[in-house]
Amino acid sequence: MSRRFIVVSVIFLAALVWLSLPDMKKTDDGRITITVWESLGGPDEFIKKAGEAYSELHPDVKIKFVNVELGDAVSQVALDAPAGVGPDLFAAPHDKLGELYNMGLVFAVEDPDRLKEQVLASCSQAVTYNDIMFGYPVSAETYALFYNKKYISEEEVPQKWSGLVNWCREFNAKNPGKYGFMMDAGSGYYTITFASKNGNRLFGADGRDSEHTYLNTQDAVQGMTFFQDMRKAILDVPAADLTTATCDDSFRSGKVAMYITGLWNVKSFEEAGLDFGVASLPALPGEDTPSPSFSGTRAMYVSAFSNHEKIAADFAKFLISPEMQQLRFEITGALPSIDVAVESPYISGFLRQLDYSFPMPSIDRMSAFWASMDSASKNIWDGADVQTELNACDRTILSK
Repeated sequence: MSRRFIVVSVIFLAALVWLSLPDMKKTDDGRITITVWESLGGPDEFIKKAGEAYSELHPDVKIKFVNVELGDAVSQVALDAPAGVGPDLFAAPHDKLGELYNMGLVFAVEDPDRLKEQVLASCSQAVTYNDIMFGYPVSAETYALFYNKKYISEEEVPQKWSGLVNWCREFNAKNPGKYGFMMDAGSGYYTITFASKNGNRLFGADGRDSEHTYLNTQDAVQGMTFFQDMRKAILDVPAADLTTATCDDSFRSGKVAMYITGLWNVKSFEEAGLDFGVASLPALPGEDTPSPSFSGTRAMYVSAFSNHEKIAADFAKFLISPEMQQLRFEITGALPSIDVAVESPYISGFLRQLDYSFPMPSIDRMSAFWASMDSASKNIWDGADVQTELNACDRTILSK
């Protein structure tokens, strides 16, 4: 056998191996395609622009955006990824990490120490499961107290919930058809603040106690009792009529002085011509600091079924760079996941609230929390016995 034949054969076999490796397959234009799942309404535009910027630095890589909404991503990945038609990178809320981990759907972060140095501590904690980091945080969020400056100045915004109740009593009496305060009374996302009195935390201090919810403790009952009493005092409206959409519209149309919501509503309220501000939440009875809120982290996860995991991870890291975080804020208004200055008159209120927030737990039982706590919150607001409802909520969650 000639040496030339051997060399040609080796080259031919190497070519076959090259073509057979999924990680090295090219698109028609000769580039590797990284498929990214994200939502519409801003995140899509960000991914597209970030993808263009990344491709300028890496001409051999093409970023392909595919619309899969945040709430659908986990279930869709579970179906599509094993079949080989899923994404390389996808966005999901951090409280879904337990499900993703247990189903084996995501790769761990390769350089967690460096990532921890880059992102906010709350974001780092949020994407850590069993002491392992799995996601790349691209934005942080929590909610705070919006106030309409037509009715109340920054100096007048109550520092305590008891003060808010007193202010609203006077406002309601002087302004028929308007309300001093409003919130979605049937959403556990918001009502958890009252169940978190005296440091009480869902699934324990670290959010990982799968044997106890801590939703029916004495502190939780006291906090939710205060929540229930607010209906009689300042907002006598059934929970069914206090949905997020209804509350958004009421504040937007100038019928409400103070309202709990998040940064995602800033653009809508600005377009409505409202002159408003954002403050941290009032302190719960017996406390002096802002009441706790859930904090959320939107993260990009590398699919465990990706054939381009290293490139996908590199693009995810690129999304956390200061330039890209600035761009994301400009497009979506979402809080950056890193310590980078952004220009907005509303950021300070959210950043202060973040100091008193805690990440939504990501253990499996979290999936049962939402419907259970929503139901309990509605029933409590509408007059049901607080302890009974929280006991039922606790049993339901722990039985899943």
